[in-house]
Amino acid sequence: MKLSFVIPVLNEQESLPILYGEIVRNCGEHSYEIVFIDDGSTDGSFAIMQALARQDMNVKLIRFRRNFGKAAALQAGFNIAEADVIFTMDADLQDNPIEIPNFLAKLEEGYDLVSGWKQRRLDPIHKVWPSKVFNYVTARTFKLKLKDYNCGFKAYRHPLEKELCLYGEMHRYIPALAQSLGYRIGEIAVEHRARQYGVSKYGFERYLRGFFDLLTVKMITHYIKSPLYLFGRIGIISAFAGGALTLYLAVLKLFWGHPLSNRPLLFLGTLLILGGLQFISLGLISELIVNRFRVKGKLTVSVLDTVNIENKDSVLDNKNED
Repeated sequence: MKLSFVIPVLNEQESLPILYGEIVRNCGEHSYEIVFIDDGSTDGSFAIMQALARQDMNVKLIRFRRNFGKAAALQAGFNIAEADVIFTMDADLQDNPIEIPNFLAKLEEGYDLVSGWKQRRLDPIHKVWPSKVFNYVTARTFKLKLKDYNCGFKAYRHPLEKELCLYGEMHRYIPALAQSLGYRIGEIAVEHRARQYGVSKYGFERYLRGFFDLLTVKMITHYIKSPLYLFGRIGIISAFAGGALTLYLAVLKLFWGHPLSNRPLLFLGTLLILGGLQFISLGLISELIVNRFRVKGKLTVSVLDTVNIENKDSVLDNKNED
């Protein structure tokens, strides 16, 4: 079996030689390829990756012209990965390659995606607790009971990764996206190591971006085929509530002569009715857009990123247009 390792890199020059050696030692009898994606590093990371590529033909490099983010880096790596099983890992040495055989054994049980679970997480408390909240909310939202959505250590069967379309912070929701495509999702506990070199690249703002992407993933996994089911439902509830308020006020006016000019409920009812009609109209317009881009019964989606794909022999420009 051939294994591919897709590894986004941002300023991890001290970790890269160690990580490379650990991966090679733990592949066992399997052949491998390692795809490093330089996501706009400003230290010596790319030079180290070039040195690794010169000494090992199985190392491939992708270099972004600037920092595009982890989701874009994973998508670029997935585009060129060619193995039967694809692993994703962080480059900071917190993921331990010794777990590779455990992932492969779990895949053999019939799963298409196996996600790691950092059961004993060695991170500061200000990172651990927000992550716990994130995992709880995400599991409840998508009804997929995983303990750790945010673990970057995952194993994929080909061709699952080819069907993913990642951007923004969507790499956090890969299990939910895979489940929506009909794939089987599993989870195993993995060793999580304390960071030895460098600093974390993520701040608090990622949670805000993650929340917006949660709404996006919920939309594309549950309502992509018929957005009117979402917008129409909201519109009908809003219009019905507004109609009930205006009917109540009409009864007061007709039978008891109450004036309406000083009743805030009249404005609220009017706004609810108009808002409901707008939501229904938005749903219908969305249906037209979805139908326009449905090709042979399948929605087409793509992501926009411009990168350089480099190995020791050639440099290719990879431009995916949205």
